[in-house]
Amino acid sequence: MTHQAPLVPAPAVTQPLPQPDRPLSAARPLSAGRLIGIDLARGLAVFGMYAAHVGPEPTIGGPLGFVAELARGRSSALFALLAGFSLVLITGRPQPHTGRPGRQAAGRIVIRALILIAGGYALTALDTDVDVILSFYGLLFLLLLPLHRLPARTLALLAAATALVMPVILYAIRRALYDGDWGDTLIAADPLARLSDTDGLLELLFTGEYPVLTWMPFMLTGMALARLDLTRARIRTGLAWTGGALAVLGYGGSWLALHFVPHARATIAAATDGDGAASAWWSDTVGYLNDDTPAAWLLVGAPHSQTTFSILGNTGVALLVVAACVTAAARMPRLTRLARPVAAVGMVALTAYVAHIVAIRMIGMDEATGPALIALAEFIGVAMLLATLWTRYVRRGPLEYLLYSATRITRHIK
Repeated sequence: MTHQAPLVPAPAVTQPLPQPDRPLSAARPLSAGRLIGIDLARGLAVFGMYAAHVGPEPTIGGPLGFVAELARGRSSALFALLAGFSLVLITGRPQPHTGRPGRQAAGRIVIRALILIAGGYALTALDTDVDVILSFYGLLFLLLLPLHRLPARTLALLAAATALVMPVILYAIRRALYDGDWGDTLIAADPLARLSDTDGLLELLFTGEYPVLTWMPFMLTGMALARLDLTRARIRTGLAWTGGALAVLGYGGSWLALHFVPHARATIAAATDGDGAASAWWSDTVGYLNDDTPAAWLLVGAPHSQTTFSILGNTGVALLVVAACVTAAARMPRLTRLARPVAAVGMVALTAYVAHIVAIRMIGMDEATGPALIALAEFIGVAMLLATLWTRYVRRGPLEYLLYSATRITRHIK
């Protein structure tokens, strides 16, 4: 089963809201520092995660299977992109903080990252079927923090460069790991591996479900996005066109490669643990990279394949979702009002993520078409109800508040 990623906390935004925006309630007006469209996108990402974890399996086929497949992998990319957006929000948007405020913001990022790493391993210890991404996010925050002052153009160029280069590097490293025993030596010397009873940094960087090397482009794209003025219609339109072009380039490029490179599809079908090589250009039914996978794997566009085509396609879809959400928030007041429960879930995304994993652990989930659909509806309904009630009176979600409280120590940074 392919699993989606959790969300990082949604920090307060200093950018004014696009008009028209309304309070979530009369009791507690929505903070003027939040971008409703970003919260909408974050809420939709939560629902995509729920669909992957408790919803029907794509293998059931038909329209329902198609929709279930759409939620997988692409929600992970949206989460990662929004994580990059959050990093810039914390460190200063549209201009990065400097001096003491800048040092304090960097301190908040470091503390959040360490807590996310620890929290990710704690959730993994619950032994659910969910591939927890919190620890990967935490390491990404630490690695990309030095880049937070860069302008949008430079960040976008870095995102493009890493999307092209990192998948090849990751493939080479994984093959070297499979062909030798030096990985075991690194794990034995890694204190994180001993503390977490995992493969530690080797897993976070290379061998895990969400290797940092190939998830950098998503966060870099989100950081570049946060540097843009999303209240401007021209920016939103350009964002939508860019997202569409990247989606076509990623998934369409993979389709062309798999159909016109001699023996590529047959080679992938014979070497992977999946039987869906025909849809490897967009679906995870092809399986995953293993020790027998040939270089033809780099032509795959499946969401979790860690290839250039998959990164381009997933980034395009994520940008399209963000463009649609910020446009709806700016131009469609009635739709925005109706979508308040979705935005409320986005505001408490970390809490919603952790709670759903705990619920899965406590209840136990067996995926079947009918019950899975009911379970998905229940998870979404409960999340919207509780998030709407909570955000009516409280600014942050429960876990978001705990994370905020833990970072208040940075006020003492000179």
